[in-house]
Amino acid sequence: MSYYVKNYMRKEFSTIEENVSVSEAAKKMKAPRIGFMIVLKNGQPEGIVTERDFVYKVLAKGLDAKKILIEEIMSSPLLTADPDEDLLKAAELMHKNNIRRLPVVRDGIIYGVLTSWDVSLHCIDYVNKSTKDILRWATPFRV
Repeated sequence: MSYYVKNYMRKEFSTIEENVSVSEAAKKMKAPRIGFMIVLKNGQPEGIVTERDFVYKVLAKGLDAKKILIEEIMSSPLLTADPDEDLLKAAELMHKNNIRRLPVVRDGIIYGVLTSWDVSLHCIDYVNKSTKDILRWATPFRV
């Protein structure tokens, strides 16, 4: 039995169209616990934008948030995981690419988002299960 991404992802997430200004996006992101939004292009997931993008790519450069579009600051191409992907494999992808949020997508449909926080919360469960599996298969059969 494996730990699947679909069992640990967050099912609540926000999306925004690519042609929205950073200013409008910031207003939408003002809602509690929204630190990122998945960017859509023609209804399909295209990128991701985070609070950090707002700060480093707009505010720190003194740019006008009303004139900059989300598509100009989003991270793209969008790295994703399949809902049935193994949790450890998804965590490795996140580590390798230094990302904290991994949209869970299949056939252009967004099912949720796996965050580094979600992975850390369930890491010990994964390790315990793996250890038990190893011990079960490594221990000689006893009668």
